[in-house]
Amino acid sequence: MNESAVRMGAPGELLLSGVLDYRSGPDLRKEGQALIKASTAESLVVDCSAVQKSSSVGLSLLLAFMRDAQAAGKALSIRALPDDMREIAQVSGLTELLAHP
Repeated sequence: MNESAVRMGAPGELLLSGVLDYRSGPDLRKEGQALIKASTAESLVVDCSAVQKSSSVGLSLLLAFMRDAQAAGKALSIRALPDDMREIAQVSGLTELLAHP
């Protein structure tokens, strides 16, 4: 079984890893929300380079993290969006929203 995780890396960096699906999504959502709230950085980057596979749940997770950051008055950008997530974003019309600011 693949482990999924979201954790702090360097200051202002959230590292998302593993398989993002309906099983891992709810826990990652709670953990990411707590990390965003606890961060003292003015802007955050979610690094997705260690994401192995993602369903639409992964995209939903990123959008939720963006809302959490906005609510906390922080900017949030996405780095290294995997191909499967990029394809879902294109079909959903979310590519521009997830692009680097």
